[in-house]
Formats: sequence, C-alpha cells, structure tokens
Amino acid sequence: MTRLLAPGEALRRFRDSLPRRARLYVGGCSGEPLGFAEAFREAPELAAGLTFIGAWVPGINQTDWAGLHPDAEAETTFLPPSLRPSFEDGRTRILPMAYSQTWDWLREAPLDGALMLVSRPDTDGQVSLGVSPDFGPVILGRAALPVLALINPHMPAVPNSVKVPLARFALVAEEDRPLVQVAPAPLAPAFAAIARHVAAIVPDGAHLQFGIGNVQQAVLTELGGRKGLAVYSGIISDPLIGMLDADPALQVTTGVAVGTGALYRRLAAEPRVRFLPVSETHNVLRLGALSRFTAINSVLEVDLFGQANAEFISGRQVSGTGGLTDFLRGARASEGGRGITALASTAKGGAVSRIVPRLAPDATTVTRADMDVVITEHGAARLRGLDLDARAAALIAVAAPAHRDGLANAWDEMRRGM
Repeated sequence: MTRLLAPGEALRRFRDSLPRRARLYVGGCSGEPLGFAEAFREAPELAAGLTFIGAWVPGINQTDWAGLHPDAEAETTFLPPSLRPSFEDGRTRILPMAYSQTWDWLREAPLDGALMLVSRPDTDGQVSLGVSPDFGPVILGRAALPVLALINPHMPAVPNSVKVPLARFALVAEEDRPLVQVAPAPLAPAFAAIARHVAAIVPDGAHLQFGIGNVQQAVLTELGGRKGLAVYSGIISDPLIGMLDADPALQVTTGVAVGTGALYRRLAAEPRVRFLPVSETHNVLRLGALSRFTAINSVLEVDLFGQANAEFISGRQVSGTGGLTDFLRGARASEGGRGITALASTAKGGAVSRIVPRLAPDATTVTRADMDVVITEHGAARLRGLDLDARAAALIAVAAPAHRDGLANAWDEMRRGM
C-alpha cells in the first residue's frame, strides 16, 4: 500500500516537485482539503509563487487560498466573502462562467498539480471521491497531471460515486478532520410562503433541482411528504433526509452533498443517491432529456424586464453564475419542465424591494429570455410567453405591496422611453 504521509510532509514534498511558479487546482464544496490549507498556514512559504485554481462556493468554502502568502494568487468562478481581501488586492481573479463552462475551463487550463480529498481505500485499492466528485474526474482525467490526495475517514465511500485507484496519485497524505459543515439555518417567515408557492407548481413525477441556501432548505422541507418525485440536482443538503425517509422509491442524482455529519453518515450507506461529475449534472442536453425537469433556484434581484441578478449587492460582487443558467436552460428544454427563480420580495426589513425597475448594467446574471417563473412570498409570476407590459405587471404583482406603486410608476416612465 502507498505510504501515507502527514499533510504537512506530503505538501512539502509535493511542492518541491512543482515549478516555483505553479498553478495548483484545489477541490471545493465538501471536498475542500482543509488539512492542506492548515499545512500551508503552518508553512506559508510553501504557498509562495502558487496560483490556486478552483470553484469555491459562497456559504460553503471559507479558505482564502490566495491569502496564504503575499506572493500567492487565485483564479475562481465565485467570490465567497473569504476571498474578498485577496480579490481587493488584485490577487484573486474572478472568471465569469457557468458551472458547465467551468468544467471545460478545468479541462483545458494550464495546471501543474492538484490537491484532492478522498475516502479511505477499499480492499481493491480504490478510493472514492465520496460526496463531492463534482470536478474531480476532469482533473484526474488529465493523465500527466500530478495529484496529491488527502485521505479523510470522514469522507464517506458512498455506494454510488466516482472511484479512483490509489495508485493514480503522486503522493498520499492522511488526516482525521470533519468535512466542511453547513447546518440548516433559521428561516425568515417569507421562505415558508415561498416554499408553498413553489410546491404548488411542482408537477407530479418531476425531476427536481435545487440551488444553494434558504430556498432549497424551505422547499425540501415543504416537499418532505410528497411522493413520486425524483431529484436531479447539483447539490443536496440535510433536508433531503426527510424526503428519503418519506418516499422509499425516491431516486437522487447529484454532484455534491453539503451539510452536517448527519447527512454524511446517512449517505454513507444510501444506495438511492448517485453522485456524478459536473459534466453530467450540469449538462443542458442531459437535463433537457429528463421529463418535467423543474429547476428551483434563488437570486438577489429581478427587474421588471425579467432579468435577474445573482452576483452583486450594491455594486460589489458576492457570488458567481454557478449552475443557474445551466439549470434554467435545461428546464426550458425539458418536456413539461419549469425554471423557477425564487426570492424574498424585500431586504433590510422591508425597506428595499428586491423586485427593481431595472438592474444595474453590470449585474445581469440571467437574461430575460431565460426566465420562466419568478416566485416571492406574494405569489408566482409566470413570465413565459408574456409581452413586455404583461411581464412587468406580473412581476409588480409579486413585489411587496408597499413597493408596487413605485414600481408601476417606474415602469410607466421607462415604457415611454422605449
């Protein structure tokens, strides 16, 4: 068996094998190799000259990889709060691309090495990418690329995920540390109403996809007792446990699970959950081939044209496109599919409407052609097939009542200028 090293020793040896200026892929989501981040902090000189490459997700990943050394940089497709210091220093660069495009980028981008989290090996010498295979196969598929593996006993070797021979890795380290944990958060009352409106238009026999955060949590809870559904999603979280318990026939396909130890322990022996790479979970052709594919995602703002912003707050980038456009286009291509975009109607205690007259020029994540149904706690605006005025009216009707007159007046003024 391959000799297992401590993370710090393995990282030092691996770094010595790379060029001084090297580009290093680092896994994200629940597959983030936190032990290597800690080893870099203990020996920061190892990060000098490195450019870290990854897709680290807001609300999940907390490491500022470019912040590990003043001479380190990073390239990524999201902007978690943890990366803001190095982003403002100009050392973290954001690439605006969808998740499906991120797969293509990682297949072709110059790389000198990779860091990856895996399960313990089985009796055949195979390790599993466990609950976070997402981009792993595209990295491991680059045969000449050296990869440093970090075995973690907390990464479950789930029944249906990507497996890799341990011999594929240039070096192997081991640590005992909990995976990235994201617990369900207390939800504002608006999200219960949003979840009810979403559940009301989810068709029987639907294939469901959920985005990250409060909307996913609320909708999964609302649908907990519903039978006859399937899940085909980029990510799943703790509330899925209730759906698995309620429906013995439920089948789940996902790219990543992010939650608490309770979720990871459940998935360790759950054959109904299948983990696939991003090339499968975010492929618009595959999504379009699913019957009644229903994509349920959240955004920050929607304007009266039906455009959505999922990335900027007051002009500051706080996230990325992710799989949002992949899933909306997959739902549009699916027979009986629906693309649902959900958000609370206000922010700052009701003072700010999240249905706005017009998005800022740099804040359009989703074009009006890709939007289908917009849901707030006040109802559902079904935009498909509506003309400009009807779309604006439908969106004003699901805005907070205190903001509707202002939005109507703004639309009248904009309409006269078209």
